[in-house]
Amino acid sequence: MEILFSDFFQRALLGGLLIGLTAPLIGMFLVLRRLSMIGDTLAHVTIAGVALGFLINVYPLVVGLVFAVISSFAIEKLRRAYKGYAELSIAVIMSGGVAMASFLFTLGQGYNTDVTSYLFGSIYTLGRTDLYLVGGVTVVVVAVVVFFYKELFLLTFEEDAAAVSGLPVKLLNMLITVLAALVISTAIKIVGALLVSALLTIPVACSLFLAKSFRMSIILSVAVAEIAVIVGLIVAGIWNFAPGATIVLLLILMLLLTLVARRGYTV
Repeated sequence: MEILFSDFFQRALLGGLLIGLTAPLIGMFLVLRRLSMIGDTLAHVTIAGVALGFLINVYPLVVGLVFAVISSFAIEKLRRAYKGYAELSIAVIMSGGVAMASFLFTLGQGYNTDVTSYLFGSIYTLGRTDLYLVGGVTVVVVAVVVFFYKELFLLTFEEDAAAVSGLPVKLLNMLITVLAALVISTAIKIVGALLVSALLTIPVACSLFLAKSFRMSIILSVAVAEIAVIVGLIVAGIWNFAPGATIVLLLILMLLLTLVARRGYTV
């Protein structure tokens, strides 16, 4: 139990709570717009940036964030070019991200161990700089969603109506994708690039089964993510489990329980 009061565990808990807020918040807009796979795509691109960061001796998470943001612009550009095949943009960027990461791995073989920690998460190694970055992204994401809530709501459910009403649809689409890039690039050190998509989608999946309104769906998805983060970190800390994997497995368990409870209970 002593581990729960250690400095590194407190930093891990704080970082996890921040990502537990932003991931499902952005994940809600991605899932409802059928862009769930964008999480895996941007995560792979971020890993390529992290690998480059280790290679050129620059703070890896920032380089990964830059890669993810640039890729978010590329995804939106390709989505507009292939309107009838929007998922094609995600497949193309993911392929490029995996190829770039693999290429950079071969250039910096001495850094492969460090980069691997970003694949599976290393939440217990979060430092003050990492927390500042995650905290800054959290402030930006929450502020943007609150300020543009009505516009994002209309865009999510009726993109054509949003365009007719005069909203800058292209700009708002880009905004959502960039916010997703920011969240994903900062989350990979917490749950890992291979698992980050789960934190974006599974809490949303739980809330969509229970909630009757969009606002309640957002609240429930954040609550589910935060519970999974807190309980997952405590369980992983006490029994020495992998924290990222524990959080995701708890999310899956919560989804299964939600499916069972759905028949007799709604919010």
